[in-house]
Amino acid sequence: MARAMPRHSKVDMELTLIQKIAVFAIPVIFAITLHEAAHGYVAMKFGDKTAWMLGRVTANPLKHIDPIGTIGLPLFLILMSKLSGGPMFLFGWAKPVPVNFGALRHPKRDMLWVAAAGPGSNLIMAVFWAAMIQLGHLIGGSFGLPLMLMGASGILINAMLAALNLLPIPPLDGGRIAVSLLPLGPARMLSRVEPYGIFILIALMFTGLLGSLMWPLIGLIFDFATLLTGVSDQTFLALINILLS
Repeated sequence: MARAMPRHSKVDMELTLIQKIAVFAIPVIFAITLHEAAHGYVAMKFGDKTAWMLGRVTANPLKHIDPIGTIGLPLFLILMSKLSGGPMFLFGWAKPVPVNFGALRHPKRDMLWVAAAGPGSNLIMAVFWAAMIQLGHLIGGSFGLPLMLMGASGILINAMLAALNLLPIPPLDGGRIAVSLLPLGPARMLSRVEPYGIFILIALMFTGLLGSLMWPLIGLIFDFATLLTGVSDQTFLALINILLS
């Protein structure tokens, strides 16, 4: 069952701004960059080598980092959350991996797998970071708790990124998945929304609807990652409370 996000629960400790940035830095960078690398890798497997020829099918963050979307915006959101004391909402982007859908062997069908690779990588990373919580618990001591907090932040950012990208709004991955699955006529109509997708997202954000659409799926990803790795609800929620305090 998807859990609601705690906002005002008491916690045993509070992170400084520097500590919070340190805990989030690695999960944020890899959540965004591996998301893009996954698109390029799957596109290569289905016939489009554009990203591969440009050196973008790699786990090296330096090949994918966008100064604003990968570093500046997440840092700004963490800072604003810390200063305002309000709930934190993290998202960002890397340099988009170029995909020539016309070069795919079956463009309309293969588009689904190329688009789904990004959120799929985030789901895998959420499970990985949940395993890091368990590892930190086993290690204990002064190194264990930071690793557990990093694990919880990894689940949080990957769940947010996956949920955002699965919204059926082009050019988000969910929009491309929908275009791939819909019959030709409706698919063409939906694809025409792409130039306006960013404005739709901004409108959803300012009306508060974006969070309402995303949190149910975020909760499901939380449940999947923690259930698969055996992380208890009590442990996970305590870590999230520390991160969001």
